[in-house]
Amino acid sequence: MLRRYRGMLFHLCRRYSRRGLDVDDLMQEMALALFQQFDRMPEGPAQAAWIWRVANNKAIDLVRATKQTDTLSSETEMASDDRTAIHELRERIELLDEPDRSIVKMQLEGYSYEEIAAKLEMSEKNVSVRLVRVKEKLRKEFNR
Repeated sequence: MLRRYRGMLFHLCRRYSRRGLDVDDLMQEMALALFQQFDRMPEGPAQAAWIWRVANNKAIDLVRATKQTDTLSSETEMASDDRTAIHELRERIELLDEPDRSIVKMQLEGYSYEEIAAKLEMSEKNVSVRLVRVKEKLRKEFNR
């Protein structure tokens, strides 16, 4: 069975190997999954579709597992860096002149441009322009 559908399985492996999985390891995992479910394999024309579905599902499971592992390790490494960056950003926001500071804080709290403009008695266009300028200013300060 593996020899008969080798091309289809290899095609699936190449498709998922671009996402960080090794082709040989993936082929082995697919073969194992097919072997474990061999008693459920249909006969006839539905066989190829069943093999593709089992192999594809195994590849998807492995991609998810790989992403979760990568995410967990990178999250722990970046957590302290993120906290430092957030703290620095908050400090820089506090140093902004009024009304820019209020505009940024309200936008971060989820207020719409219309709501910010009404509370600060200015036009929505003015709120929009000020936010663009403040974001650019903060971006330049962080890239120094």
